[in-house]
Amino acid sequence: MKRLRLRAIHLAPLLAIAALLGWAFASPVGASPDDDFHLVSTWCASGDELCEETPVDGVREVPTALVQVPCYAAQEKESAACQSAIDFSVTATETTSRGNFNSEYPPVFYAVMGLFAGDDIIASALTMRVVSVLIFVALTSVTFALLPASRRQTLTLMWLATTLPMGAFLIASNNPSGWAIAGVGTGWIALLGYLEGHGRRKWALGAMFALSALMAAGSRGDAALYMLVAIGAVFLLTVPKLGKGADRKAFIAYGRDAILPAAVAVLCVILFFSSRQAATGLTGFGPPTAAPGGVGEDIVPVEAKEGLTLALSNLLHLPLLWAGNFGEWGLGWFDTVLPPTVLLASIAALSVTVFVGLGRTWGRKLLVVGLAGAAMVLVPIFVLQQGGNVVGEQVQPRYVLPIIILFVGLSLLSRRESVLRLTRTQAFVLGIGLVAAFFVSMRTNMRRYITGVDVRTFSLDVSIEWWWDLALSPNAVWIGASLAYAALVAILLVEVRAPVDEPAVPAPDPAPAPYSERGKVAA
Repeated sequence: MKRLRLRAIHLAPLLAIAALLGWAFASPVGASPDDDFHLVSTWCASGDELCEETPVDGVREVPTALVQVPCYAAQEKESAACQSAIDFSVTATETTSRGNFNSEYPPVFYAVMGLFAGDDIIASALTMRVVSVLIFVALTSVTFALLPASRRQTLTLMWLATTLPMGAFLIASNNPSGWAIAGVGTGWIALLGYLEGHGRRKWALGAMFALSALMAAGSRGDAALYMLVAIGAVFLLTVPKLGKGADRKAFIAYGRDAILPAAVAVLCVILFFSSRQAATGLTGFGPPTAAPGGVGEDIVPVEAKEGLTLALSNLLHLPLLWAGNFGEWGLGWFDTVLPPTVLLASIAALSVTVFVGLGRTWGRKLLVVGLAGAAMVLVPIFVLQQGGNVVGEQVQPRYVLPIIILFVGLSLLSRRESVLRLTRTQAFVLGIGLVAAFFVSMRTNMRRYITGVDVRTFSLDVSIEWWWDLALSPNAVWIGASLAYAALVAILLVEVRAPVDEPAVPAPDPAPAPYSERGKVAA
C-alpha cells in the first residue's frame, strides 16, 4: 500500500477551524441579526423544560437572558458590558412571542442546535458556534477530498472569494443563515461530483450533497429555493443531449443517478412550503424598515414606492444589497460599520476570481451562470416589489449570499479534463485582498463589542469593557485567527495554482465517461 505523503494542504482544515473559531469568539452571545429570535427558537426546540407554553398562542416563557442578550444592539458606542446586568440563570424567565412558534423557519437547524442547549446559556451558545464551524469545515474538507482536481479548484476559490466578511461571521454564529451558506455552497458541487463520478467516491459525494441540501433547506425557506436552483443548474450542466446521435444507455444511466437529486428536490419543496417564509417571499415583508446607518433611505420618494418606478430604482441599487455581504453594510445588527478597506479588498478578491473563471466558458456554463445571475436579480427584486420596499429595507444582504456563492462557483467551473491557471499576480492580488479583509473586519468587529467604537486605541487589550472568561486576550484571538487565515490562504492558493494529480481510485468496473460524452455531446 502506498504511504500517504503529508502535504501542506492537509493542514488546511485545522487552519480553517482556527480562523473561524476566531470569528466565533469575536462577538458576544446575541450578536448576529435577530439573535433574540434564533436563540429562543433553539432553546424551545430542546424541550419544554427550558421553554414553557403559555395560555396565549404563539407566546412562550423562556429564560430572560435569551431575550435580553442583544442589550447593545444598534448602539455602536456601547460595548457588550451591559450583559453583566443580565441574569443568566434559567430560573429567571419572561414571556416572548419572538420565536419559531408558528413555523416561520424550517425546523432542522433549531432541532440540531437544540441538542446543545442547556442551563449554562453562554457555554451552550458558544458550543453551538463551535459545532457549526466544525460541521462547515468537515463538510467542505470531505467534499474537497472526494472531488477531482478541477472541481477542487472551483470549491476552493469559491469559498475564498465569497466568505468575507459576512459569510465567516454567520458561519461562526448562532444564526441559521450560516447553515444556508454552507449547505448551498457545498451542496451544488457535491451533486456535480456525484453525477460526474463513479464508484465509492460517487456515492460518498451523493451523501455530501444530500446532507448539504438538508442543512440548507432545513435552515431557511429561501435557502430551500436556492437549493432547487442549484439542482436545476447541475442538471442543465450534465444531462445528456437529446436528438440525433443520443445514446439511449446514457439516458438510462443518468435517469438512475437522477433519482437522488430528484428526491432531495422534493424534500426542498416540502421544507420550503412548510415555513411561513414562503408566504413572506410571495407577498413581501410589508411596512418598510430601513437598516440602521441609512442604507436604502431616501432612494425613492414614499409616494413612488410602487410599480415601474420602484422596480427600476431597486434594479439600479441592487448592487448595494449584494455588496452588503462584502463590507458595504455593517455586521451584526448593522451597527458594526466596516472601514472602506474591507469592501475594496473583498470586492477586488471577488472580481479577480470571477473574471479568471469566466475566461473559460462554453454553452452550458454560460446558461447556468446566466440562470444563477438571473436568480440574484429577480428573487430580491420580486420580494422588494411585493412589499413596496426599496433596497435597504427589509431584505438583508445575508438573504442573497447563498445564491451569490452559487453564481461565483458556477463562474469558476472548468471542463473536467482541465484546470484554471491563476497567474502569480492574480494569486497575489487575491491573497492580499483576502488577508486584509479578514484582518481589518475581525478587528473592527471585536472593537465594537469590547469597548464600543468610540475607543480609538489600536490594541484590543486596552480599556477592555467586555470579554470572555478566557485565558486568551482579545489581541491573541484576533492576531492568532488572522495568522491562521493568512497561512490557510497561502496554502490554498498554492494548491489551486498547481493542483496535484490524484492516484487512481480502485473501482470494480472501468470508470464511465461523462453523460455528455456518452451521448457524443460537447460539454
